[in-house]
Amino acid sequence: MVESGVERVAEGIHTRPTLDDGAGYKLTVVCVGKGEAEIVFSPAGAGSGRMVPCDRSLVFERLTGRSRLALDVRGRPDAAGMVAWRIEKV
Repeated sequence: MVESGVERVAEGIHTRPTLDDGAGYKLTVVCVGKGEAEIVFSPAGAGSGRMVPCDRSLVFERLTGRSRLALDVRGRPDAAGMVAWRIEKV
């Protein structure tokens, strides 16, 4: 495991993990509550990004390590609850 955490959906996840350039990683995100959240990568090419329903479903995303990667998970305006994430090297 590289990094993990839990935040309120309203606050979102805002992390700048230290990853090896070009290495493969798996991001796991789960949201519990109501509404949905959106995974956003910067730069955009690091991962595809997707919606995370706040219904306890696990969402997996593959990403490529970049020295300047930013990961944000932002709740939609109607979202409430908790969001958890884990980044692991594959």
